[in-house]
Amino acid sequence: MATIEFDRVSKWYRVGEPVVKDISFNIHDREFLVIVGPSGCGKSTTLRMIAGLEDINEGELRIDGKRVNEVMPKNRDIAMVFQNYALYPHMNVYENMAFGLKLRKTPKPEIKERVNEAARILGLEDYLERKPKELSGGQRQRVAVGRAIVRKPKVFLFDEPLSNLDAKMRVQTRAEISELHRKLNVTMVYVTHDQVEAMTMGDRIVVMDSGIISQVDTPLNLYRHPANRFVAGFIGSPSMNFINGTLESDKHRFSTDGLNGCVHTDSSVFDESPKSDRLQVVLGVRAEHMSLAGPDSDGAFSGIVEICEPLGNETYIYVKYQGQILIARVSGDIIPEPGTKVGLKPDPIKIHYFDTETGKRI
Repeated sequence: MATIEFDRVSKWYRVGEPVVKDISFNIHDREFLVIVGPSGCGKSTTLRMIAGLEDINEGELRIDGKRVNEVMPKNRDIAMVFQNYALYPHMNVYENMAFGLKLRKTPKPEIKERVNEAARILGLEDYLERKPKELSGGQRQRVAVGRAIVRKPKVFLFDEPLSNLDAKMRVQTRAEISELHRKLNVTMVYVTHDQVEAMTMGDRIVVMDSGIISQVDTPLNLYRHPANRFVAGFIGSPSMNFINGTLESDKHRFSTDGLNGCVHTDSSVFDESPKSDRLQVVLGVRAEHMSLAGPDSDGAFSGIVEICEPLGNETYIYVKYQGQILIARVSGDIIPEPGTKVGLKPDPIKIHYFDTETGKRI
């Protein structure tokens, strides 16, 4: 069993300038939890506080219900995999994976058994005699993971482990790490700036922004029900389209400059009834929820096609509308010519509305 609890935890390097601000959330036993956010949001600092590599200035961190603020890293029963593989170049794969156990005076037969088991799980059995320089980037990363596995910790921590890999290898390795979680059935905490990694790997995701937690939820709930504009724009690729305008909430109508007529909105998109009949809001709609229409169609945003990106199965259409770019993700059979005037029509049951001042979802 390994649960982790953050209770109003803050971290700063300069007084009055916290890099992590009063965060509270729980990580469940055997959960694969991903912490995601842009560079500088505090996600790696949060991970390092779990490991004991960063001191906690305020609040309490508990592992299995026990306060660990003052517990040394070596006594937390946690293994961490870094972005840098940190392998010893003069040692072969077996020696790299066994090194930590040797330092702990583990008996040789047990070391051999643990290393061979980890090698089998990671598909490294044929590489145990090789030096790191003879391995690919993905194989080196697996060795770093294997070095953590042999310790049999309660919690695995991953700090952007795929950043040094090419695109194809990242896809393969993230699938391997997800499969590893299923095999080991332990608690894993994974930090990344890549929202695709977060969406495909995590049981739940913590979205961080400027040292605070914007939302903690399952991948699909983050996508379908973002708590605020930041989460809506960060989760999903390409990023959500945002358009300022006026919402007549009693009639569920959205209007703005350059819009033909108005966007009639289904009442199901609102979390609760708006407090005013006429609000200044930000309409949010994802690229895949925009359909191509005639430039004069009712409820369509009219603009000029700037760029088309045909990808075979789908096409990304970039339309210049009122000085901004809107993106539509449509069938690969649709490829309008740049310079063409078109309309983009949002799906009325897939629209999101956000408060212009607070950014919170309405």
